[in-house]
Amino acid sequence: MITLRNLALAFLLLTVPVLAQEHQHDHADHLAAPDIKPPKIFLDKSERIVWYQLDRLDNPRLLLVERGTDDPKYKPVFTAILIRDAMSPQYREEALDALVKLNSSDPVTELLAAFDRLDTESAASRRTATQLANLLLRQKPETLASQSGKFEQLVSAESPLQRAISHAALISIGQQDKAWQLASASPAKAADWLAGVRLIPQVEIRNQVRHQILTLTDKPHSVELRRDALNTLATLNGQPAETFATVAELVAEPQIRDAGISVLLAIPAEHRDPQIARELAERFIKVAENTPPARRTTDPFLRMMQLTDQLLAKLPVDLARTYRQRLREVAVRVVLIHTVEEEMRYDIPYFAVEAGRSVQIVLQNEDLMPHNLVITTPGSLQKVAEEGLAVGPQGVDGGKAYVPKSPDVLHATTMVQPHQKDRLTITAPTESGEYPYVCTFPRHWMRMYGVMIVVPDLDAWLQNPTVPTDPIGSTRSFVQSWKVEDFTSDLPDGLRGRTPEIGHKLFTEATCALCHRLNNQGGAVGPDLTQVYHRWKGNSEAVLREILDPSHRIDDKYAMNVVITADGQVFSGLVVAEDKTSISLLENPEAKEPRKIPRSEIEDIVKSTQSMMPKALLDRFTRDEILEILALLQTTAAQHPPQPSE
Repeated sequence: MITLRNLALAFLLLTVPVLAQEHQHDHADHLAAPDIKPPKIFLDKSERIVWYQLDRLDNPRLLLVERGTDDPKYKPVFTAILIRDAMSPQYREEALDALVKLNSSDPVTELLAAFDRLDTESAASRRTATQLANLLLRQKPETLASQSGKFEQLVSAESPLQRAISHAALISIGQQDKAWQLASASPAKAADWLAGVRLIPQVEIRNQVRHQILTLTDKPHSVELRRDALNTLATLNGQPAETFATVAELVAEPQIRDAGISVLLAIPAEHRDPQIARELAERFIKVAENTPPARRTTDPFLRMMQLTDQLLAKLPVDLARTYRQRLREVAVRVVLIHTVEEEMRYDIPYFAVEAGRSVQIVLQNEDLMPHNLVITTPGSLQKVAEEGLAVGPQGVDGGKAYVPKSPDVLHATTMVQPHQKDRLTITAPTESGEYPYVCTFPRHWMRMYGVMIVVPDLDAWLQNPTVPTDPIGSTRSFVQSWKVEDFTSDLPDGLRGRTPEIGHKLFTEATCALCHRLNNQGGAVGPDLTQVYHRWKGNSEAVLREILDPSHRIDDKYAMNVVITADGQVFSGLVVAEDKTSISLLENPEAKEPRKIPRSEIEDIVKSTQSMMPKALLDRFTRDEILEILALLQTTAAQHPPQPSE
């Protein structure tokens, strides 16, 4: 659920790259690293010496190395930027364009050459290779088609990633039959083909090979290949009703059941046939009854229970009650909630529980930021979130981070770190109503929330579910997954003739003014937006991209880092200081002090290429509303030209 208030968060994070680019600082001066002088690199030396110099540079210093497209000596610099781990997409794209010009070649040729320089035994290089694969597969079809012969050769390459990319490229340019013919040569090549399908960014292209994927789920194939095929099928959205019927038969086999359940969970409820749903529910309940108690807390069992719970909504009320009673005798009802990567939201906006009944809520964090889930009394979401901010990371009396000691807090998970999970086994309130749940990590409450609906009869409610009232008053619905390209024809002409009063209304309604100053009015938590258009040199597309595609360009000083310690703890934040013995990690903008972690305790540090700012912030806003806000910022900047000192 997204509200106009979410723009406050968008604007708060919008100008971080601008500040880094212009060497300005907001109120949190401890976020910024000291200015770095451009390194002196001797590019006229041998290739080995040049690479030795470049390899010794971290990303900020590498990006300060002199480079241009007027001399071949700059090729190593651009290549280093292209293949460097944790490099923002914008810099990779700029480096790719430069290499194409310097070598008089094309993007595919340069990207294939870049893969040869990567050591795929390294986790960092594998991450980079995956990002380069995405960049390659987003090239124009005609560009990919010009290298079809090369792709056919590379399906037998030594690198598994190159093999998968080659299959993906052939499928993307319409040579599905050729790719399938090559894949049919052996089970190993079929596995490469499936990996390639999963790499394809466009789901509509993945849908085109659905039939071939289904053939690999048949019994003659190995269990491993069938699981792989089902995992690939879960990334499609074509012909959902037919997929539901087909996979429903496969989950009778224990060896591939969990992979099949993942496919069924991805299919919207309206495409699940009621009779098939009844048969599946009966089957899964029998499996649950025969599962040893020690295995009833495993992830596969929880996923099976989650699907069973959803299937009961397709059954008549009396039958659903009978099945649910059988389930209660062997397991607590499970509600599995995931965080959505990069979007700062839960994947479930609401769920229902029966008054006075036990339920287990599992929060699985798929994001690179920490999140929790706090269930509150009706009407107290914002109050609890603000009190949680005041409590801070230490909690109350050593309690849970950002969770206040309050009668308005009914239940709370711990602060769940990236790729971790926590469980709450609770007894639902006896009083029916709408109980909000929220992430109380600083500034997440405006976007990351949902509703636990307590009802007297769960199965009766499921027959006629009602959408709860938005806890913070939003009446908005999804409009579109906006991309910068959707506004190409609107910029800059679409900003003309806009009304500043409308822009101001949206700006105020979004509570942006609580955090930002605009024309000497508003808060001082975030950067002043009065001259944001000047800082981006009047480029409306660049300002819009920072909102719609926040990970496109991330200054290295503001890149999220995930730190994994030797004892399995996971921390995330900005590295604000480091030396030979320790690093200091600022875990959130409100933290008074960074967390100091000894290097001797660190197992791994992963620098993310994802922005702290969530994407999809404007997906519930209309085109005109987005243009009104941009026009307001443009008009305000025009009324306040920069001074010479600025």
